[in-house]
Amino acid sequence: MKFSCEKNKLVEALSNVQKAVAQKSTIPALEGALISAENMNISICGYNTELGITTNIPAQIAEEGSIVLNAHLFTEIIRKLPHDLVEITLGGNYIVHISSGKSSFELMGIDSKEFPDLPTVDASSTFELSSDILKSMIRQTIFSVAENDSKPVHTGTLFEIKNKEITLVSVDGYRMAMRTEPIKEDLDFKFVVPGKTLREVLRLLPANDEQIKISAGMRHILFEVGDYIIISRLLDGEFLDYQSTVPKTVKNTVIVSAQDFIDSIERVSLLITDRLKSPVRCVFSKDKINVSCITTVGKADDEVACSSDIKSDFEIAFNNKYMTDALKNTDCDEVKVQLSGALSPIKILPKEGNSFLFLVLPVRIKAQ
Repeated sequence: MKFSCEKNKLVEALSNVQKAVAQKSTIPALEGALISAENMNISICGYNTELGITTNIPAQIAEEGSIVLNAHLFTEIIRKLPHDLVEITLGGNYIVHISSGKSSFELMGIDSKEFPDLPTVDASSTFELSSDILKSMIRQTIFSVAENDSKPVHTGTLFEIKNKEITLVSVDGYRMAMRTEPIKEDLDFKFVVPGKTLREVLRLLPANDEQIKISAGMRHILFEVGDYIIISRLLDGEFLDYQSTVPKTVKNTVIVSAQDFIDSIERVSLLITDRLKSPVRCVFSKDKINVSCITTVGKADDEVACSSDIKSDFEIAFNNKYMTDALKNTDCDEVKVQLSGALSPIKILPKEGNSFLFLVLPVRIKAQ
């Protein structure tokens, strides 16, 4: 194997692929990136048996071949090279020669046969979404993915496709985020994608309306994002029946500026720390929301203007982070807050339409 390529393109590709490389593994090849030179392109692949990322960059190929190199070390070497052009040659005993200007390195590689094959995905269940819509859907739901693995399936996001619509749902036991969009394909299936995978997809999605192809199989899913292919295992298990958690009746509806509400909650939350935990209390009335918080270091009160159908004051308490996370991901100037009871989930929706639905569980306070 012998090739030359642009340093910056190689660094960018390695940095992105490295996200799928195992940090520590009993299989040394999994700590490496598979570098393959063929057909005037360099293919770079990282795979930790749960997530795989592959991309191609143009190169001048003098001799085809492949090798596995320690991903972290190889990336740092390329990043520090002095010139824009990098020359890489595979010699005997899997030793790779790297040169750029007056700098040169020799790096011990691993036989490419030691690198595991990526899983294949049946393309029969394939659909497309524009990059900007997929980015919005992931961003507006991933904040509710469970962090711990007490129920591993909830560390991912449910993709549910039916009636020419796709719905993404994330839950963590304290809140729920749901986002829906129409699609062209008439399919009926569902699967759960790990949150870690979606964060990598989100990072690689371009800020345009490029069509992203998504193919789901029984055990794996594949995203085609520009020059990158991301393949991931799916999560097993029974996902929460999310429809049953949504309150069926609404007692009060409040329209409020999302940013004003965030600012008010964050002001009173200055009294809350990891050591001094306390819920934020809101008293909703006809044209204002009184926001307050009490901890051992003091008390804070604030007020936000709103419009509502509330006839008598209504008090509810909640975790400040869960509420602000939801409000920050609405992408709306104004939101609709629906209240069903002091101990029923708080519903947050767009002022018009139903493209998203966020639920935040309230906190029981002494008066209740």
